[in-house]
Amino acid sequence: MDLFINHTNHPSAQWSEEQLQAARQYGDVVDVPFPQIEAGLSEAEVHDMAEAAAGRIAELKPSAVLVQGEFTYSYALIRLLQTAGIRAVAACSERQTIAVLNERQETLKQSVFKFVQFRVYDDG
Repeated sequence: MDLFINHTNHPSAQWSEEQLQAARQYGDVVDVPFPQIEAGLSEAEVHDMAEAAAGRIAELKPSAVLVQGEFTYSYALIRLLQTAGIRAVAACSERQTIAVLNERQETLKQSVFKFVQFRVYDDG
């Protein structure tokens, strides 16, 4: 069975139908929650977390893994997945800004993100 792993802070249950359909082209969607990365962690500690996640993810033998979140962890994990021959992807969205009035009639800008595609991280 082919799997698409969502390794982000955004559960797939909250995705748009367009994003779910794009993910399902890689396989069944499985959420592997993104860890909490404390700002005070050292580079070595973050790398250790990425190695542990890469091992858990590799055991699932996914077709692709969506990796987005804290940058240094994501970078380490993406490189580890690529070394293991596992495709890592990013979700690409367009930001649409709309103006809304609040209860005091003040104009507020609100951003809405519309999913467009998954893009493979280049290994180089």
